Amino acid sequence: MRLRTGFLGGLVAALCLVAGTTEARLRVVATTADLGSLVRTVGGDRVDVLTLARPTEDSHFVDPRPSYLVRLSRADALVHGGAGLEAAWLTPLLQRAGNARILPAARGNVRCCEGVTLLEVPERLDRAQGDVHPAGNPHYLMDPENARVVVHHLADTFAELDPDGAEVYRRNAQAFLTELDRRLPGWLERLRPYAGTRLAAYHNSWPYFARRFGLRIDLFLEPKPGIPPSAAHLTRVIAEMKADRVRAILVEPYQDRRVAERVAAETGAKVVPVTQYPGGVKDTGDSYLELMDYLVRSVAEALAAGPEPTPQL
Repeated sequence: MRLRTGFLGGLVAALCLVAGTTEARLRVVATTADLGSLVRTVGGDRVDVLTLARPTEDSHFVDPRPSYLVRLSRADALVHGGAGLEAAWLTPLLQRAGNARILPAARGNVRCCEGVTLLEVPERLDRAQGDVHPAGNPHYLMDPENARVVVHHLADTFAELDPDGAEVYRRNAQAFLTELDRRLPGWLERLRPYAGTRLAAYHNSWPYFARRFGLRIDLFLEPKPGIPPSAAHLTRVIAEMKADRVRAILVEPYQDRRVAERVAAETGAKVVPVTQYPGGVKDTGDSYLELMDYLVRSVAEALAAGPEPTPQL
């Protein structure tokens, strides 16, 4: 009987230890799938992650669910872009969640743009220019060098929130950075033959990608950010695409592919399905590095097809 009692006592203690370990995991809410992927990469088994926006939806306009409030109210950390991409729907959720740990002034409110040089910061705000972000273009993770900044920031923040896991977070971050350093030269080499080549896109999501890989992505099917294409604007776009022999149009899952296909039919360009988020389109996997593999490969393949464009250096 003493043996059985001792066994049961040990079992209860072990179960309590496991329960305590599970409970001790950092509860993290990430706004978008790219950030969620980086959180999982850095946090590993020490974090419990919920991503709010689906990878196939426009992160500017997310329809909040009641479950989001529950998770935010219990979160130890909120990981968001910090450059206004999610502001329209995230700010009201934060106000209603009532969680001091993730309010803007708290350490658990993780603005991932810290340390990133944002592009296209407007000199003045003018709603006539469409959906312009006051802090600058928020799509900065399309440059893998900015992912480096974000991963360092996540590792430092998680180590502060969970000192016992500091070594794990920094080791995981370093593993990611090592793999990034291994892949980046290949990405650059794959797109180097197309330096200065002009591409079209539906929305202005790509200035960081263009700068890193030496491309021109400055012709948009939207006349202004968030404004639907008009017939007159598309006529001008088609004329420019023909003049510069533009042969690729980047289109994200939530954008109107039919419009892009009409423009492609007029110009001979190829519609390239792209996304900013792992899982947004087929073959992007569930990690940031797989996403970048897909983007570089898809753009390179599109530019390799058809007649040579006229590079604008």
